[in-house]
Amino acid sequence: MKRINFKIGSTCIGADKPAFIIAEMSGNHGGSLERALEIVRAAAKSGANAVKLQTYTAHTITLHSNAPDFQIRQGAWQKYDSLWQLYDVAHTPWEWHADIFKEARRVGLEVFSSPFDETAVDFLESLGAVAYKIASPEINHIPLLQRVAKTKKPVILSTGVASLADLSLAVNTLREFGAGELVILKCTSAYPAPASEANLLTIPDMMERFQTVSGLSDHSIGSVVAVAAVSLGAKVIEKHFNLENESETVDSFFSMDQSEFQKFVRDIRIAEDALGNITYDVSSSAQNSLSGMRSIYVSAPIRAGETLTRKNIRCVRPAFGLHPKYFDQVLGLRVLRDLDFGDRLKLEDIESF
Repeated sequence: MKRINFKIGSTCIGADKPAFIIAEMSGNHGGSLERALEIVRAAAKSGANAVKLQTYTAHTITLHSNAPDFQIRQGAWQKYDSLWQLYDVAHTPWEWHADIFKEARRVGLEVFSSPFDETAVDFLESLGAVAYKIASPEINHIPLLQRVAKTKKPVILSTGVASLADLSLAVNTLREFGAGELVILKCTSAYPAPASEANLLTIPDMMERFQTVSGLSDHSIGSVVAVAAVSLGAKVIEKHFNLENESETVDSFFSMDQSEFQKFVRDIRIAEDALGNITYDVSSSAQNSLSGMRSIYVSAPIRAGETLTRKNIRCVRPAFGLHPKYFDQVLGLRVLRDLDFGDRLKLEDIESF
């Protein structure tokens, strides 16, 4: 696979770079701009690289209809009567975006959004979005993919409800219409998502199949799935983020709060440190443990001229004596000087070696 390196805003993404960690705000603002701004500040304190919004209105994502097709009859959001009602509650008002973008930049976060129709892309372009995220259900929204691609900016594509055919069509469309670098996120669109359905081995396959950076849109509970994804090469990790309080929002039941997210980021960074490089050298911190290996020591007194036998030498710890690879070779040879119990055996102590 070719080596891919690019930037989202001023942050470098690539095989030799730390994972790019995105705090997804979604509807966790709970209808409050001040809460949205506090989420941005908390995400920065938690170690996120970026904060991401969702840019839609109920009108741009569905129809204002209570017909059976538009009713929510099962799942986590069934308390909302219809798709329109859910999205009307969950959307981030467009008039907030400029303030949220400004605050994110002030606290050092990259900031971008998931547009859900072409007008959202035009709006986000006016705000200087550094990238675009295609939400899993929008992967078949070809007009949207075409419009996003024409911005020439990096695109992060989520796969939660996509077949391989859907994914291939989306990737081909984005590339055909000139998209910038592409990131494909493995995703399980369940809320929360069971770890047993993560199928993370798909991540390196996507990297190879589509010659692109891959990662994880993580709806599971905790950090284990994300850590495993990083160990398989994931370079972009997205997680829903919320404030530390008891206020219920549309996504609070599967989102991480600030302290959980801090641990999430810390766990990922520890995993990255642990991956390290391909090496067979003894690490610096293990150097002191080298003495715990075995070597040949005198296990019973030996007088000059006597021969070495299994009764007077042994391979024991520590490793300051002769290497055990010589053990069979020195048996039957005479020593040149008196050796006491506990002496290191040395080649210069042995005749004709």
